[in-house]
Amino acid sequence: MSNNKKDNQEVFSKVSINWYPGHMAKTKRQIIDDLKIIDVVIELLDARIPIASRNPDFDSIVNRKKRIVILNKSDLSSEVENKKWIDYFKNKGILAVAVDSNSGKGIDRVPKEIEKIMSEDIVKMKEKGIVRKTIRVMILGIPNVGKSSFINRISKKTTMQVGNRPGVTRQKQWIRIGNQIELLDTPGVLWPKFDQDVGLKLAYTGSIKDEILDRVDVAYNLIKILINEHKDKLKKRYNITDEEYDICKSKENYALEFMYLIGKKRGALISGGEIDLERTSGIILDDFRSGKTGKITLEVV
Repeated sequence: MSNNKKDNQEVFSKVSINWYPGHMAKTKRQIIDDLKIIDVVIELLDARIPIASRNPDFDSIVNRKKRIVILNKSDLSSEVENKKWIDYFKNKGILAVAVDSNSGKGIDRVPKEIEKIMSEDIVKMKEKGIVRKTIRVMILGIPNVGKSSFINRISKKTTMQVGNRPGVTRQKQWIRIGNQIELLDTPGVLWPKFDQDVGLKLAYTGSIKDEILDRVDVAYNLIKILINEHKDKLKKRYNITDEEYDICKSKENYALEFMYLIGKKRGALISGGEIDLERTSGIILDDFRSGKTGKITLEVV
């Protein structure tokens, strides 16, 4: 997209998202096969987008397996909304736990909940003379939802490959937790088709590679949300005055005006003094993904 302000006054084109690498289809088939020996499924979600980060295919795949939802990256989302989402899943009969895999907050509760959710089954098996030495747990989640960081924290190891780019985890591996639990990690899996709203939310949080989309389009759509729903956080992060906010907001293409203002304040310039929209977009997305813009939940109950 052009960096010339006049060229960008038109409405931004709709973001087109079509990304389903072949390895994801293969991984889905492997997951279905591995579930035959699994007792409990842990589904990791991004606490900022609990619905958009849920692969809808998992409901049919997991079927009647016992399930625990982990609202990961809860340090980046609203604490008030975290509690509402926990209640939301509880009302659907699913236990949800908010965790921060980086600090470890909430992690210690997970093994206890796994044992609790399996306690009745273990008692029944003992009554039948069946002795189970381990509880087998599968970790499911979309790319970049933080599975590797979660497993490293819960297993107190740092041997897994962790990255902030989707698709880092590749190889299937078992990880022992204490004496009774074994975790099976799986690569992140997206689904073949999702609408633009879901796709954009996945792009905001980094679950879709930046190379797949136009970062300027993604940042443009994100900034509109921040302007309309998180005004105070936006103003604080970029030192935007009330006067500057009102002037930009009064413009027809106000989102673009805010992007130019942020670019100017951050010194994202190219030759001739023009604002570098690509660099500005990177600043906006990086600030949101790292939590520097504030604790923001994009999907509310």
